[in-house]
Amino acid sequence: MSHNTFGHLFRVTTFGESHGLAIGCVVDGCPPGIALSEADIQRDLERRRPGQSKFVTQRQEPDAVKILSGVFQDERMAEPLTTGTPIGLLIENMDQRSKDYSEIRDKYRPGHADYTYDAKYGVRDYRGGGRQSARETAMRVAAGAIARKVLDRLYGKVTIRAALVQMGTQKIDRDNWDWNQIAENPFFCPDASAVAPWTEYLEAIRKDGSSVGAIVEVVAEGIPAGLGAPIYAKLDNELASALMSINAVKGVEIGDGFSTAAMTGLENADEMRMGNDGKPVFLSNHAGGILGGISTGQPIVARFAVKPTSSILTPRRTIDKSGAETEIVTKGRHDPCVGIRAVPVGEAMMALVLADQALRHRAQVG
Repeated sequence: MSHNTFGHLFRVTTFGESHGLAIGCVVDGCPPGIALSEADIQRDLERRRPGQSKFVTQRQEPDAVKILSGVFQDERMAEPLTTGTPIGLLIENMDQRSKDYSEIRDKYRPGHADYTYDAKYGVRDYRGGGRQSARETAMRVAAGAIARKVLDRLYGKVTIRAALVQMGTQKIDRDNWDWNQIAENPFFCPDASAVAPWTEYLEAIRKDGSSVGAIVEVVAEGIPAGLGAPIYAKLDNELASALMSINAVKGVEIGDGFSTAAMTGLENADEMRMGNDGKPVFLSNHAGGILGGISTGQPIVARFAVKPTSSILTPRRTIDKSGAETEIVTKGRHDPCVGIRAVPVGEAMMALVLADQALRHRAQVG
């Protein structure tokens, strides 16, 4: 299998399977001299970690990250610093229950990549989805924590935040948006008034043995104008590709995205005025902070749609490897809404794209 590496100058290669001994990654291209400890990475991993509420998978993984290489500290140093060499990260899998999948190892789960994996490779690790499992995204979050450090070194404080703005048919009231609410509920929801109805809604979905999709919004602030390139390295192109690479994501939009198709040119164009600091001030942000593939200095805004997980308790029609028609019920521990834990993953992918683009920008223009 190829294509396990993401990025150009800031490169991340992940490895491991859902029910293997461990998952891990190698981060290459991180500048030297950046303070980095396991605790810095663990903070972000805690937000993605499974088993923290009844609305996510009950798999109990501590997701304790180990830094294997790429940092150094001795008695003269107050904290570990990156050395500029590859940073190796490892998370051991502690709570595999492979027997949950033994009954369906020869069946293709509708909506999963079981059939396509067999069609491409001819061999498949069926335990928890193997390499195709969203377990791999823990390493993206770990690498994203390092990417945030790189961005802070280059630009001062860069803020990257994400929120769940829709769950199934339930949407937030954007007038109630409060970033402080994200950490106060199990949904990463910025609208306090939505939490109670969302709880009732998802509880009913879960008891029914089904699942629902979601929409996640990611916002990056503190990024200057100039990141990206106008043709083959468009910032929005790479951001869309990165977000689409997250498991179960089926759609991405930048700024107002698909809704701009219903706008007029008068409505869509982000008008400008000159600010007191000599820099332009945009009067709106329909473009999501990117014009011509290059950042404008405004908040960078992206949204992605996550499909409902296909691992459900309701019997579904399918076939097995021999071609025989059958039914399947997926037992085990699964998220009724995988979009919830996709929130910190979306933040990580935004950070990885921006760190890579920032280093390439510095290499080209200084």
